[in-house]
Amino acid sequence: MSTEASVTLVIPVFNEGDNILPVLSAIYRIVRSPFTILIVYDFEEDSTLAALKQLPAELALKVRPVRNAYGRGVLNAIKTGLETADTELVIVTMADLSDPPEVMNEMVRVAHETGAAIVCASRYMRGGRQIGGPKVKGFLSRTAGMILYWIARLPTRDPTNSFKLYRKSFLSTATIESSGGFELGIELVVKAWKSGHRIAEVPTTWRDRVAGKSNFKLWKWLPHYLRWFFYAFRRNEKHPPC
Repeated sequence: MSTEASVTLVIPVFNEGDNILPVLSAIYRIVRSPFTILIVYDFEEDSTLAALKQLPAELALKVRPVRNAYGRGVLNAIKTGLETADTELVIVTMADLSDPPEVMNEMVRVAHETGAAIVCASRYMRGGRQIGGPKVKGFLSRTAGMILYWIARLPTRDPTNSFKLYRKSFLSTATIESSGGFELGIELVVKAWKSGHRIAEVPTTWRDRVAGKSNFKLWKWLPHYLRWFFYAFRRNEKHPPC
């Protein structure tokens, strides 16, 4: 399957039975690059798996359910997906209708044109938007991104967004230390930047989920994000070109 694909889409799920079919149908209609999709789940009773049985045959051929290899949780699901993917380009996207599939086309284009190790989908650059969601979470995310961009000179305004494209050749050299929440995204951006890799960004519009309940735990995961926020200011490693 992946020998014909040029990009792998990693989608971590937790009971996304109400959302997954619209998400996959939109991806199938809109994404232009040949792709394969890894649906990473925690347990066999997840409602997402039952919904996948309703996929049309042509789309089902592109979808592969993968059991989380590291224990429950979105971070472990993303790690499993990144390790399982065997295409050079890997995109992490959510199953809650928050990430526009058309942005994936732009991420792939920019990756090819710039050679970037990571292409960040940015809510906070020109052309990006955030619609809905907790106000405190949005304020902290935007503020942290702008501080890192303008002061630490991290070349993206939205390092905390999980919607990112990664090169597998970079991932194979990176040791993931994250242990909670979605911190893996900011960890990999900071590490890539400090080790000399190019980072690019494209605008995206993020919309709060329309079905199901968010599993984002702001106050529990905030210390994990702060670890990589402060790590970005360390001066003992080289910075890559922007």
